[in-house]
Order: sequence, then structure tokens, then C-alpha cells
Amino acid sequence: MKTDIEIARSIKLEPISKIAQQINIADEHIHNYGKYMAKVPASLIDNNKVNQSNLILVTAITPTKAGIGKTTVSIGLTLGLNKIGKKAVVALREPSLGPCFGMKGGAAGGGYAQVLPMEDINLHFTGDFHAITSAHNMISALLDNYLYQNRAAGKGLKEILWKRVLDINDRSLRYIVSGLHGSANGIPTESGFDITPASEIMAILCLSKDIEDLRRRIEKIILGYNYDNTPFTVKDLGIAGSIVVLLKDAINPNLVQTTEHNAAIVHGGPFANIAHGCNSIIATKVAMSHADYVVTEAGFGADLGAEKFFNIKCRKAGLTPKLTVIVATAQGLKMHGGVAIEDIKKENIEGLRNGLANIEKHISNMQSFGQTVVVAFNKYAQDTQAELDIITDFCKSKNIGFAINNAFSEGGEGAVELANLVVKTIENSPSKALTFTYEDDDSIQQKVEKIAKKIYGADAVEFSGKALKILQLIKGTDMEKYPVCIAKTQYSFSEDPKAYGVAKGFTLTINDMVINNGAEFIVAIAGTIMRMPGLPKVPQANHIDIVDGLIDGLS
Repeated sequence: MKTDIEIARSIKLEPISKIAQQINIADEHIHNYGKYMAKVPASLIDNNKVNQSNLILVTAITPTKAGIGKTTVSIGLTLGLNKIGKKAVVALREPSLGPCFGMKGGAAGGGYAQVLPMEDINLHFTGDFHAITSAHNMISALLDNYLYQNRAAGKGLKEILWKRVLDINDRSLRYIVSGLHGSANGIPTESGFDITPASEIMAILCLSKDIEDLRRRIEKIILGYNYDNTPFTVKDLGIAGSIVVLLKDAINPNLVQTTEHNAAIVHGGPFANIAHGCNSIIATKVAMSHADYVVTEAGFGADLGAEKFFNIKCRKAGLTPKLTVIVATAQGLKMHGGVAIEDIKKENIEGLRNGLANIEKHISNMQSFGQTVVVAFNKYAQDTQAELDIITDFCKSKNIGFAINNAFSEGGEGAVELANLVVKTIENSPSKALTFTYEDDDSIQQKVEKIAKKIYGADAVEFSGKALKILQLIKGTDMEKYPVCIAKTQYSFSEDPKAYGVAKGFTLTINDMVINNGAEFIVAIAGTIMRMPGLPKVPQANHIDIVDGLIDGLS
């Protein structure tokens, strides 16, 4: 079979204006970025149509390091829905350069289920990540300048919380000291870098309703604390207008196309392990305003992206998916059943049976939100009929709809079975009204504990002294009403990335907390998770090149 990039190059793309016409977006509403990509405005949202559209969430079992294939299934399901005559659009996150050149590779789908132009989407795309990075670091520079220019007046801060960001994996930037080599170079400050998908600006962009809401949220960002323990915000700096100007185009979603020329809206890119893991509310609602079925995904396993999708995104946006699709692979289940990583491509019936506990926990978690669940089995060439029978029988025993997805190798035709299952399930037994894991009135500590115990299966939660200090700052303020975003390893229900399957009898340790006052959620950092990833021993960057003007090795 051809590589992803070879398949992408073999597809003759349609002009983006033609793709827009398919979903009733007129030329006057698209801002072209070349022939095959465009920005579309938030003003295209029609709330009446949003309420009539069928939103479908795609999530997954706890992933392997190679991933489970959520994006490929999301795109494939969209292809399948269009193949059976439904008007469907996929709404995805934008890829980050960090994993693209790091361990995972690109994030535009795979095989014959991709969004195109793949190279552009995986690299600089329409510049949204650049704009977010620039806006975030502009705040950093203006904050440093304020402190420098007012140092004689005694207008320093007791504590500075705001870091810088970069859309590259670089462990050496996690902790830095800036302003060295004399007073002319600023005030020496301990700081650090997060990766751009973890930026509060990214979260704000993805949760804002419109540009006015974007401004409101940016003004609220807490940069640090004064000596009287009052917060110092972007509004206090008086720079919100400049930051909004930098984001005026980035707030608008991006329109591209699939390998079968269906519309795809790709916008925003927070990771689900260190951020809230969902595409923008604006993009989702624009898609729902122009399609009868909208397929979206939330990052990593259902304990991370899907939990945040419901407890943060849906809570804020008033959205309720009609259905949740959980993606599973035989090799992923075998890993959770105790099979060594190097052996998961071989048939292992016992290991597969043992691994079913992982998907069972994810199904139970999704049902706790009131969701109707179906399972999409992402099939690989090495999967045996015996393994397939075990997963099929398991789903039947739980009364869970089950379908095989072959979109990677067959495109939309390979997802027709899944598409028919999805449509039938939505028509006969759609999801109920959402039930959240916690209430707005719960304390932040209670919210963390409820997620840890109900979703992860923890026995208890332990807060470090540093985390308790942040909780004290939050206590008695409006921030107590905010939802919680737990930053945690994606490879386990616990904070231990090697605790495969369903971790039990563990205590979740919260080592730090981050106040995202503009995004209006509190980040609780569990275990040793880093908000700036590092690179592996042999990164994807070692395999990417350009030959005769064509990119090679991007996947």
C-alpha cells in the first residue's frame, strides 16, 4: 500500500470554493489561503441549525505510543456517512509541529482517510499556531517590559505565573532564567516554556464564542500576583486590544477537504493530556450549521479528551453529542492485557481477553455522561478472525453496537458499515441529556477528586503543598465555579504511564495547579506530566526531507 503522503499526492484536489458550495457556504464568506484552504467566519453559525444537527464524538481506548487511529476513524466515518447519502462534515483539531517532528508524526488522518492538503495542514497551515504563539509571547514581552520600566516605582509582582510558549518539543526550555547579564537586559526571572497547544491563548481561542468573547477572556488572564495577593491581569497591562489584533484571523475556522472531497473544518489544537483536547467551539458550531451529521474527536483516550469534551467544552457550549464512538484496536487491547509491546502484532487470545477490561471501563465512563456508545474496530492487516470474534462477542454481551472500520485502506467504502450503525443508533437510541461528572458548585478539590475516582478509578487524591497554595488563592473567588482540566499521562488511567489495563488501588497525586482565568478552567497537574514535551531518541525529524521539491517522510 502507498504511504500516506503518496496517497495524498495522488488525489486531485477540488478548488476550496467548490468544497464550500457543497455545504452552502458562498464565495463571499470564504477567505482563501491558496487554492485549497480557506478561512470561514464565525458569523456563519446558525444556532437553529446547530440544534438540529447530529453531533458525533469519536474517542478511544487508552492509546499505544503509535496511537489508536481516532482521526483516521473520524475522517473515515465522515466519508462513510457521505457515501450512504448523508450530509456530513468532520471537525478536527489542527496538528502541532511538536509531535509532527517528534514521536507521533502528523495528525491529518491516514491512508485513504485523510484531510488535504496534508503537507500544508501538518506544517504551517493557515498560521493559527504562529498567531497563538506570537500572541502568547507578546504578552510575556509586554509583561517583562512593564516590570522593567516600573522597577524604580516599586511596581513589581510577588509572583509571576505567565510563561512563554513554542510549538516545538524542547525539554531544555522547560525551566529557564531570563534577564541575565545586567540590568540593561531586563530583570532576572525564573520562567520556562510550554508547548503552544498548552497555551492559555489556545484554550481561550477554542472556547470563545466570538471575537468579543475572545477579548473578554484575554483581559481576564492572570499573569501573576501583587504583593497584596490580588491578581495582576492582561487588563491591568492595557494590552488586550493588541493581543486580539494578533488573533483576528486565527479565531476563524479553516475549511479544507477529505480524500473524497467532503468538507472538513480544522481549527484549534490543544493536546488532551496537558490541555483540554478539543477543537474550537466556533468550528464545531459552524460545521453543525452546515451539515446534518458532524463528526468530531477528542484527544487520546476517553479518560482524557472525552472527559474534558463533556465536562469543559459541552458545559461551556451547550452541546450534547447524539452518540459516542469508541475506537479500539486489537494491538491496543493486547497491550492492556499484558502483552509486551514488541509482541502486540502477533495473535494472543488470552492477552486480548485480558485487555477488554480497558475498553469496558471507557464504555462505562461514557455511559456515565448519558451517552449511547458504539465501538469502531480499527482493523489492521495482521488482525486474525479469532481476535475479531472475541471483540465482537464482548460488544454483543454488553449490548454495544459494533462495526469494523477499514477506511484506512478502502476510504469511505470501508466505513459504510460503521456509518450505517451510527445512523441507525442515532435514529433508534440517541444519547440522553448530559450528566456531568461534577457540579459547578463543587469546590475545585471536589471536582478533581470526582474525576479521579469516577473516571480514572483512583482510591484517593493527594495534593502537594504547591497545589494547596493555588487552591487557597482560588478559594472564595468566582474561579471556584470553573471546571477542572487534569493534565495526566495518556498511557494509563493513573499517573503511571506503565500501568496498563485498568489501574486499581492507586492515589492520584496533584503536584501543581495552573489558573486559566481567561479560559475559565483550572489545570491540575498529575504526576510528572510535562507541559513542554521532549523529543525521542530518534525523532520523526530524522525521516523527513524534501526531494525535487516534494516533501518525503511526512505521515
